[in-house]
Amino acid sequence: MDRPRWEVGDVLRRYGDAFRQEHAASLSTGQRRVMSALELCRTAALGGHLEECDKCQYQRNAYNSCRNRHCTKCQSLARAQWIEDRQAELLDTQYFHVVFTLPEEIAAIAYQNKEVVYGILFRATSETLRTIAADSKHLGAEIGFFAVLHSWGQNLQHHPHLHCVVPGGGLSPDGTRWISCRPRFFLPIRVLSCLFRRLLIELLEKAYENGQLQFFSALKELQNRQLFLRYLEPLRHTKWVVYAKPPFAGPQQVLDYVGRYTHRVAISNNRLLDIDNDQVQFRYKDYRDGSQQKIMTLRAHEFIRRFLLHVLPDGFHRIRYYGFLGNRYRKEKLDKCRHLLEMACPEENVPAVQSQDYRDRYEVLTGSSLRDCPVCHRGRMIVVGLIAPCARRPKFADSS
Repeated sequence: MDRPRWEVGDVLRRYGDAFRQEHAASLSTGQRRVMSALELCRTAALGGHLEECDKCQYQRNAYNSCRNRHCTKCQSLARAQWIEDRQAELLDTQYFHVVFTLPEEIAAIAYQNKEVVYGILFRATSETLRTIAADSKHLGAEIGFFAVLHSWGQNLQHHPHLHCVVPGGGLSPDGTRWISCRPRFFLPIRVLSCLFRRLLIELLEKAYENGQLQFFSALKELQNRQLFLRYLEPLRHTKWVVYAKPPFAGPQQVLDYVGRYTHRVAISNNRLLDIDNDQVQFRYKDYRDGSQQKIMTLRAHEFIRRFLLHVLPDGFHRIRYYGFLGNRYRKEKLDKCRHLLEMACPEENVPAVQSQDYRDRYEVLTGSSLRDCPVCHRGRMIVVGLIAPCARRPKFADSS
């Protein structure tokens, strides 16, 4: 695959050291770790191997990946594996895509308390969907779904929201029937929004009372309980953003579409246009102006700051499963769903051999080969030697 002209790693290699010096006091260990990983990803610093085409003798260095989940270059194999794992879970029914967004005021609290508030976002969202769906006035069924956390907008600002993908129906309370929702309609958005608002504020207040929230800088005054409650009060009366996108055309489109969401990072390399004169230029979609494609130019340090806003806490799960897709009873309940929908049982996937080369695994999962020669397009790239990692971090002008 061709390397994009510019990568986030190029920005970090060029301006990262100066950024570290300027923001030494505010950078977390996790952010420093992400910066280092992206700077070194697929460079001589990590070592690798030398490949040669068995037809035209073209040679290239294939350096090792950092495997960091915030690296845009290291997600394709993980994404392909996730899609394969979900294939057997698709049901023969319509699917819906529902998005829950935190208001700006709570997003500010979330940035200073990522693990706690992102966890609250997942919990409030899941309880909202399951409660309204179980209500006999609406669907009256147990639903199953997965939710994916994104913390960014197109301009890289902090914008936490959950993408939820939900089959259009669920199991009846006694488990004997599949209850389908109306065509092209899942659940009433206004009702979802109101319950989501109430649950999230309640969970946030509980976290405050339990001493789980920290406040500093511009939010330092919220350490005072009365000021914290006063801060939340206007949010009880505003409209919170919950919206449902048009239903997917079919179950297979779900994975084709959502696969682009599950392992996405804050910005992909193919959106970068230029890096020069201490500035970074990239494409973005302006949703407030008819989703027009526009170009944004930021100072390099501001670009890095915005990118690092989206580093997740260590061990935090950004994809979670609920209802009949919950990990504990997933197999049992999916079998029941298939039976009620008169679907054939899926074939058992043969577990991948752990020692299988990642290039072979990538080809099996995606149908694309990393071994094809990029020059003659006839030969196969064969490993002819190993490249040892550099003992010290080298100076990089480029990562190609």
